[in-house]
Amino acid sequence: MTARSEDAKVHAVLQDELSVPPCPSQVQQPHEATGGWENLEYLRDQSEYPGEAFACFLGTLSPGREVVVTLRYVQELPREPDGAARFVLSPTLNPYGTLYVWNCRTSKLHYSLLLTASLQSPRGVVDVQANFALTPLIYTAQDHSTAQAPLLQVSLAGSPQCHHDLELLVYYGDPTAVSAVVEKGDPEAPPGSLLGDPMVLVTLAPSIPEAVPGQRQSGEFIFLLNTTFLEHAQDSLLFLLKSLPLGCYFNIYCYEETSVGIYSQSVEYTQDNLTEAMRRIPSTGSSLGDSNLLETLRSVYNTPRPHRHPRQLFIFMAGLPPDVEAIAAEVCRHRNSHRCFSFCFSEDSAALAMALAKETGGEAAYVSSDNRRSFVVLKCLKQALKPAAEGVSLSWTLPRGLEVEVLGGTPQSIFQGQHNLLYAQIHGQAQDTTVAKGVMTLQYSLDGQDVTYTIEFPLCPQGDGRLAGHRLAARCLMKRLLPESVSGSGEEPRHRAVEISLTSGIICPFTSYVGVRTPQRVTWYQRPLALLPPRQSLIPCQIVELRGSRISSCYPKSIWVPPGWLTAVRASWLALRQLTHDIAALPQRRACSKACKPPPPLFSSLKYVDPMEFGLCSSTLWRWCPEAAAKCQELVALQNADGSWALSSGLASVLEVDEDEIKGKMPDEVMEPSIWATVMAVTWLHRHDEYYQDLCELLEAKAVTWLCSQAVSQLDKCLETANTLLGSSVKPSVFRL
Repeated sequence: MTARSEDAKVHAVLQDELSVPPCPSQVQQPHEATGGWENLEYLRDQSEYPGEAFACFLGTLSPGREVVVTLRYVQELPREPDGAARFVLSPTLNPYGTLYVWNCRTSKLHYSLLLTASLQSPRGVVDVQANFALTPLIYTAQDHSTAQAPLLQVSLAGSPQCHHDLELLVYYGDPTAVSAVVEKGDPEAPPGSLLGDPMVLVTLAPSIPEAVPGQRQSGEFIFLLNTTFLEHAQDSLLFLLKSLPLGCYFNIYCYEETSVGIYSQSVEYTQDNLTEAMRRIPSTGSSLGDSNLLETLRSVYNTPRPHRHPRQLFIFMAGLPPDVEAIAAEVCRHRNSHRCFSFCFSEDSAALAMALAKETGGEAAYVSSDNRRSFVVLKCLKQALKPAAEGVSLSWTLPRGLEVEVLGGTPQSIFQGQHNLLYAQIHGQAQDTTVAKGVMTLQYSLDGQDVTYTIEFPLCPQGDGRLAGHRLAARCLMKRLLPESVSGSGEEPRHRAVEISLTSGIICPFTSYVGVRTPQRVTWYQRPLALLPPRQSLIPCQIVELRGSRISSCYPKSIWVPPGWLTAVRASWLALRQLTHDIAALPQRRACSKACKPPPPLFSSLKYVDPMEFGLCSSTLWRWCPEAAAKCQELVALQNADGSWALSSGLASVLEVDEDEIKGKMPDEVMEPSIWATVMAVTWLHRHDEYYQDLCELLEAKAVTWLCSQAVSQLDKCLETANTLLGSSVKPSVFRL
């Protein structure tokens, strides 16, 4: 941030919080230079909306004068499901609900906004959409790889109104693709440094087809349960285990009793292994051991993973576990080898649950009601069952003398819909300068087939000097270092994080902003004639935690939170309450914002997080009937691992039909009683689909897949008889007929 007026120039710089201020011989103490700290405190207490904000007090502005403020920032743009890159203009710059310069005589707001977008992509810019008026794109290259658009110009007068966020969607050619863009380094930085060498921005978004529900599927599913979950959520665990597909591997850890799994390592999902697992799971947590989540995670990571089976962890937390910093560091250390789906049943563990999921590319959910627990965990399981490219590897072909370092490593798996952005730096000096291009090769396995992508990129890249890719790479590196820095791994991670922060200009928990004010006017002395250097001074400039005083219809649906492990409890509370159906009343919000003082966050750099992705529990309305749920649980408990049901007295009891009548009504064409029993069970579920559709979708898909593999020709007659016997009208399409 820089600000320039006729009198002075203000520049925001980073400094190590443990070091002395910059230019100590010329800089005064902040309170000696100018007032303004009280303004930041006022902003902190009186702001209407919570979150973190960059604030710098520039002073007063005389009538008729103006000040020019320049802001620069870099961010990774989130991807929409259709592949579009989504840009949201910062609410501070978007004129709504924020204080600006007012004309005291006319009470009008003098504000104008001009937004211009410059777009660039090697795959080409296809289209741009927005929630405001757009001007046509102007392509500046014949291959449509670059484009510009003066998108919006607004002049406002009167009071600020409640406006929606300004959103921009950019569509590139072939969003499911692999690409490599090279950015040249800073010529003023030393060779071999983070900013000095070229950076390759690698996008991995391979095309992965949809999986057919209920079919065999690879994957390793590990469930980490605490004693509270074991005592109160046996039904949810039952639905989870019964919904797993054939062909996968699984294991269960009860981490408050022992750090060892039910099996020494994950086993194949079969009927025998499932039955044995259900027998070994303790029903209560009365015999607590001395193990914890951290020890259990280490045990999991030390266990070998089945070949070509992507690992996914389901972590259940009833409260905030001990050693949260060490847990964060452990998960971050193994982030490329697995995904975490985390569930919290109390507000104090919500921030950790969200952070573990975000860091590994998984999802998190806050469960506020026992009645919705099974629905929430199954919603996440559906996401986890998306197909994945496994065994991902990158190789590089470069002239002798050059080598590539992938910062942060390469993920072992890429799931459907994921867009992975990697940073690879080219080090060294090419011995053969006639070679103008390098080659990147991506290899992975998909459904047992080996897939290879080959991408060429220039070795003499261009750039605009802003080093956006280098700065994003710096942030990526710091995200890896910060968990180590706060988990007792020594001083080296902290020193490295500070060095990267100060070099790149990306803030971290160990650095802070300081505003340096330099007068523009020159001071002369006549005896003898001399030009004195301008006397610099510090001014208030920092990241301010806004407490927020009210929630209104203008409240944005997304909030700013740190990308680290310990988000402020207050911010988590607000996000969770916004997502659940039992939103607290306005006075309660005010009381919490004053009483719940958050702990200092470990991660100061800001990351844009949409809390709607966090609250899966509120995405769908679901009817709950205790009696129907109990019946459904009984039916699910009788289902086999392959999706079938056996014809038994237990099944007849759930269906409320006499067992002899079921056997007597079995069509003559059916040679196997389990086929008839499975048709009856699926038909009964659809008869009550208003209760079971979300809970039993995966179970039903597995059952129908088993039926289609056994007796397609017999299903028509079976369904007709089952509808008559149960008094239902289930359609043949349910059985894929």
